[in-house]
Amino acid sequence: MATATACANPVSNLEYDWLTVLHSKAEGLNAYEKYIRDAEQANATECVAMFRKLHEKDAEMVKEIRDHMKKMMSTSSGK
Repeated sequence: MATATACANPVSNLEYDWLTVLHSKAEGLNAYEKYIRDAEQANATECVAMFRKLHEKDAEMVKEIRDHMKKMMSTSSGK
């Protein structure tokens, strides 16, 4: 029977958490784009406006998360 050897994970739990959040937010942005198209096809202008507002806010958060991750990872790589 082979013995498992311990390997250090190059991604910390915190980095993984942030990557997961970024992935979820990016999927949300794609979903909002579909919802906007659906609302446009239904001529639901108020829904279009709300989905666009949500998309815009989440896009801002994605940029902020990416900037935070870049800073965090550049700091941790210097250790």
